[in-house]
Amino acid sequence: MSEKPKESSGPDLAEGIAIADIADSALVLGHVGAEAVLIARKGEEFFAVGAACTHYHGPLAEGIMVGDTVRCPWHHACFSLRTGEAVRAPAFDRISCWRVERNGARVFVREKLPATPKPAPVDTDKAGWPSSVVIVGGGAAGFAAAEMLRREGYDRAITMLSADNDPPCDRPNLSKDYLAGTAKDAWIPLKSPKFYAQREIDLRLGVRVTEIDPRNRRLSFGDGQSLDYGALLLSTGADPVRLDVPGIDAASAHYLRTLADSRRIIAAAATAKHALVVGASFIGLEVAASLRARGLQVHVVAPEARPLERVMGPELGDVIRRQHEKHGVVFHLEETLAQIDGQTARLSGGTSVAADLIVIGVGVRPATQLAEAAGLTLANGIVVDEYLETSQSGIFAAGDVARWPDPHSGERIRVEHWVVAERQGQTAARNILGKRERFDAVPFFWSQHYNLAINYVGHAPGWDEIEIEGSLADHDGKATFKRNGRTLAVATLSRDRDSLAAEADLEVSA
Repeated sequence: MSEKPKESSGPDLAEGIAIADIADSALVLGHVGAEAVLIARKGEEFFAVGAACTHYHGPLAEGIMVGDTVRCPWHHACFSLRTGEAVRAPAFDRISCWRVERNGARVFVREKLPATPKPAPVDTDKAGWPSSVVIVGGGAAGFAAAEMLRREGYDRAITMLSADNDPPCDRPNLSKDYLAGTAKDAWIPLKSPKFYAQREIDLRLGVRVTEIDPRNRRLSFGDGQSLDYGALLLSTGADPVRLDVPGIDAASAHYLRTLADSRRIIAAAATAKHALVVGASFIGLEVAASLRARGLQVHVVAPEARPLERVMGPELGDVIRRQHEKHGVVFHLEETLAQIDGQTARLSGGTSVAADLIVIGVGVRPATQLAEAAGLTLANGIVVDEYLETSQSGIFAAGDVARWPDPHSGERIRVEHWVVAERQGQTAARNILGKRERFDAVPFFWSQHYNLAINYVGHAPGWDEIEIEGSLADHDGKATFKRNGRTLAVATLSRDRDSLAAEADLEVSA
């Protein structure tokens, strides 16, 4: 990743800049006083906005313009150049806007503009808005939906029911910087308690819904209580696949899904010396990197011949393996965990590995139990239409649990990516309010392995060609996954603009 934009870099935009120095669709970094400001051009229109993404402070000047929006190079957040609004996750907070004045052959950035006013009041009865919205799930999709409902002006009851005991958090960080010990606890919650209080979002933690009654639009809980809903969003996510091998128990094996899980692994790592990661998934390998950062000896056991080959192909799989081996990780590939004997793990090939800390990351399964009991249509997840509505009117699904018709691949897919979940939550919220907005976002995720960041756009469960550009081995390249000559997905190393451009191309190719 690049560094946060520095203050007072580039031209003083208050003193003006020649129009000839700003190409169409160009982004120019400058400053107004001590604040970094980005000036952008769309034809004969000029915009001035804050230069840092409100998600992780990514440098927007290194991103791209698409229409009248700017996209962040790090995690593909998208902002309106006209209003500063964060129009697509993973950012939720707006960037500032400045007034731009054109005078002859120069443009000048003047005063900062006030935030966009709240939406005009809506006659909710005429609009057909539901009497209340209940969200089951406290992850990415549920949070994004609640936030968007209020942003759209919905003023009726919103209740979030989360089985977790912690509020919605920055889950990608749980296997990355937070687990490695370089991210503070204060960075992990998506928002503070004040956020929910100010927006009158009733966030209930440690709550498990036991039954959905679609006919009466009612939820039941294990304690005998119930709650009625006008519209329902199921964002129940996915549960880790748990291994059943001799000697394994809850005390000896850890799974990583929640903030509490990450904290337990951190606590165990404080006294451990030898860690075994079972599974060479993205989560498993990010955990391996984080535990190496804490000084543990780390072994990884996985049944495939190359880590992540099924998703990334052989070339990138080899790059990722070498990256981990360079940092001291030992792989036991084409093997599985056969038995736990105290603090020794026995592998299927006969090898024994010291393991006083075991983390299992062998995949997840969509949490569909509630939906199945309610009679919703399932197929490796909850089946939804292009508006993210389930087979039952008034019930929507979003996130890891939702299986939707993807216009880019032409297939019905389910994707376990954080940004996808957030964007689905936003779309579901607008459709709960009757917008009839198709979910057509291109899937995107990022993964971090020490200083190697991988960006991936699209969805390629299978391909017949991988086109390599640049040098993957030198961590500066692009892999394009194709089938029958059509681009399905693009993975990049140190080529953030290429990743953004690929996303934009895939958006228009459906």
